[in-house]
Amino acid sequence: MTLFETLKDRCRPEWEAYIRHEFVEKLGEGTLPIDVFRDYLIQDFHFLVQFARANALAAFKSRTLADITAAHQATGAIIAETGLHLRLTERWGIPRAELEAAAEKQATVAYTRYVLDAGMSGDLLDLHVALAPCTIGYAEIGALLQPRLADHGDVSGSGDGVGRDVAEHPYGEWIAEYSGEEFTAASAAAIAQLDQLAAGGLSDQRLYELTEVFSTATRLEADFWQQALDSVG
Repeated sequence: MTLFETLKDRCRPEWEAYIRHEFVEKLGEGTLPIDVFRDYLIQDFHFLVQFARANALAAFKSRTLADITAAHQATGAIIAETGLHLRLTERWGIPRAELEAAAEKQATVAYTRYVLDAGMSGDLLDLHVALAPCTIGYAEIGALLQPRLADHGDVSGSGDGVGRDVAEHPYGEWIAEYSGEEFTAASAAAIAQLDQLAAGGLSDQRLYELTEVFSTATRLEADFWQQALDSVG
């Protein structure tokens, strides 16, 4: 069993509350109010900025060229991911200047600064465990939601390379992004890196500490979903 699977099993209630949150379920069904999704995207843009900082911190915390390279690649992937948010927010009339000027909300600050604090006060493994609910969890959520696309149209592709099912689902582009090959491969690499960092075994105390980090980060991710739901009365 991978370290990620071990941590997930030890935090099963928190994990299920995160990946099957009401926000996620409504997004998959296509019934999530647009204003809720827009609020999420704005906050997720700031979330990704802080996660880019966290991966830059991972490079600083690294002791091998391989780990530095992985941190560099992850930072680049996160910067590329912001492109999805910029496309979607622009489509709904939110210019980049407004996006960048929007204030970070409480749940956004709570999770992202927790991750940075875990990295600053701990080692590289602590940091990657704190990142795992995002770096690995979003791929799991994408895989859970991907079959929902077929409910909204033909699963064959359109001429522009975007499946008609993606185009017809109101959040098809988001689901396709996180269920796609690139993000799935990045998730698998993150799982493997956790095992590499834990090579040699973990004491019971160390596993307990990492479980606490993983549990807290997962709960803060669920709070991030809830923040978006609460944005519309």
